[in-house]
Amino acid sequence: MTKKARLKKLLMNIFLLGMAGLLYGIFVSYTGLAIPCLFRKVTGLLCPGCGVTGMCVALLHLDWRGAFSCHPVLFVLLLPLTAVFICSAAGYVQNGRFWFARWQNLILYVSVAALVIFGVVRNLVRFL
Repeated sequence: MTKKARLKKLLMNIFLLGMAGLLYGIFVSYTGLAIPCLFRKVTGLLCPGCGVTGMCVALLHLDWRGAFSCHPVLFVLLLPLTAVFICSAAGYVQNGRFWFARWQNLILYVSVAALVIFGVVRNLVRFL
């Protein structure tokens, strides 16, 4: 596959994913209906991802404070995670491989750890 074909494929996938997210965000904004968290339904606890939909909807409305209050950890991680994705996508377009460099893996591991710690701490705080 040529660089041009890989770029076209990547941009099409980003566009389709973005449109799906935008349509879902608009739907949630107008109806208040969202996909429920299965972890929360079963355990009654907040999972590390609870609040992401609210954060994304707030970002659609350019409500930075609201987005931060819905999910502060992911809000802070958005910029480094976006950098990881952009660099990996550029590598894919250049050489046909979607891989992560050491610094990208470090950001991903730290992000996962931060999200898990956040998930545990925000549930513990509710019981104190």
